[in-house]
Amino acid sequence: MSKIGTYISETKNELVNKVSWPTWPELQSSAIVVMISSIIIALVVFGMDKVFEILMNQAYDIIK
Repeated sequence: MSKIGTYISETKNELVNKVSWPTWPELQSSAIVVMISSIIIALVVFGMDKVFEILMNQAYDIIK
């Protein structure tokens, strides 16, 4: 049981004294970068899906 207590104590010490937490403006700018990146990736995947759909429909039309 003392190992768990030591682990919790060391974890708290590290989070309080050793971790450098971002400032509010840094956090906001990082969140904006993540949102923009997510939107760009979603649009790229959507575009690839639409192109693949068109190609597959054309292939199926040729087979019919």
